Amino acid sequence: MCSIIVWWRLTIEHEKAYQSQDAIFVARKRNTNAKKVKPMRWVKNVGLGIKTPDAAIEGTYVDKKCPFTGNVSIRGKILKGLVISTKMKRTVVVRRDYLHYIKKYRRFEKRHKNIHAHCSPCFGVKEGDIVTIGQCRPLAKTVKFNVVAHEAQRAKTGKKTFRMF
Repeated sequence: MCSIIVWWRLTIEHEKAYQSQDAIFVARKRNTNAKKVKPMRWVKNVGLGIKTPDAAIEGTYVDKKCPFTGNVSIRGKILKGLVISTKMKRTVVVRRDYLHYIKKYRRFEKRHKNIHAHCSPCFGVKEGDIVTIGQCRPLAKTVKFNVVAHEAQRAKTGKKTFRMF
């Protein structure tokens, strides 16, 4: 009995199952006379001066954690950083470098933080790229940010070099 429940659960939650957006009614009637059929796709504008990428509008992916096609709102902090790892599925590690002032010595020290962010399939992010991330509700244990903009890599630099944005 237990193995049947586990099998049933795996078939529903697996990505090979039929994927559809929540806001779309799939069984709509179509006009047979129409020459160009517009694809059924729900896309929203995030706001805050962030442009919706063309890949999100014209794409066919289904991602419920995407800020453009899913059920996630961007609110709070908007940060910029360097992508240092893309090993996780649809999640990237972003390095943020900053200076911390030491009052006793009247000097700054270099510090950094690694932030995990969900990366929608509409962005082709690679290591070394600069991304803009926006804060959202917690998507996983360590993921509380979402990639909202992407700049391609300009110059090849090391993972741990200090870069201010």
